[in-house]
This record gives sequence, C-alpha cells and structure tokens, in this order.
Amino acid sequence: MNASIDVRGQSAAADPRLAGRALKRVAFSEAQIAARVAELGREITAFYPDDDLLVLGLLKGSFIFLSDLVRQIARPLHVDFLVASSYGDATVSSGTVRLLYDPETELEGKHILLVEDIVDSGRTLQKLVELLGDRRPKSLEICALLHKHIATHLDHPVRFVGFDAPEEFLVGYGLDHAEHFRHVPYVASLQ
Repeated sequence: MNASIDVRGQSAAADPRLAGRALKRVAFSEAQIAARVAELGREITAFYPDDDLLVLGLLKGSFIFLSDLVRQIARPLHVDFLVASSYGDATVSSGTVRLLYDPETELEGKHILLVEDIVDSGRTLQKLVELLGDRRPKSLEICALLHKHIATHLDHPVRFVGFDAPEEFLVGYGLDHAEHFRHVPYVASLQ
C-alpha cells in the first residue's frame, strides 16, 4: 500500500487503526484539533458567563468532539444527546427529521449549545434548530467541528466553528464512512 503523505508529513496510510483502508490525506492533525478544541472551550466559556448551559451532542458523529469540548469549557454545564434521522433507508436526506432519541433534560429556559461534527447541506440541522426552538430555550447556538459553508438550508448561523472544511469526504475524530474511522484521532479525507 502506498503511504499517502500530507503537507505536514504525516502518513495516514501507515496508521494501524485503518486496517489497510486508504486515506487520501490528513486534513486536520490530532494536535491541530486539540489546540482548536481548547480555543473553542475558552470562547464558549466567555460566551456563557451565567445561567444553565446544556450541551447537546448530535449522535453519532459528535461524540468524540463533544467529550473533548466539554472538558475545555470552564463553567458548570449539563450534557445530553439526541439522535435524528432524515434519511430512513435512502442515501439522500428526505428533509423530514425524526428524533430517534430525544433529550431527557428539560430545555425550556436554558442556554442550549447544539454540538455537531460537520455542517454540510444544513437540512437536518435546520430542522433540529426548529424543533429545539419550539421548546423555548433561553438561547440556542450551534458549535460544529467542521463547516463546509455550502449549507443553503440553514437560517440559524453556526456560532462556533472549529475548522472550515475542504470539499472532500472526511472521516475520523467521530466522522465515519459506513461506521469505519470514527476512532481515528485526526480528520482525513478518503481516497
């Protein structure tokens, strides 16, 4: 197998966690991600000086990012998760979002920070913002590790962004392809 080297000299192909699957390049290294997550934690801490903060992770993709992020937020907070589906058996979003797992925490009157792995088309995220907004939170903001800036369906801006994402299919650090690569500690593009 040919080692695929990115501009920083990291070999994604030599990573034993890949089980021989080829990656094109490392887009964001483990060190870059750690540094940016620490910065995001400081930004979020400053943005929410008081009141109840609920950090809601959108599963499955956000779980690694969320776990690192909440440890960098220097204030009291609660964590919960939600699972949404807009695909059913299709490979293209239907635009109809169903909550498969609804947060058990009361949302009314709380600051809600919705944590997403990547903002792509924005369809599912837009519907989630509408559904969560109906529950009358004090505020509702979005934090995304990656943002492709192609979302035409997203009316609510993403307040906190880790990285602007390239137009590539990205995996690692929670992002997957057919449930593979979530555990890889960096973000890479597939061959």
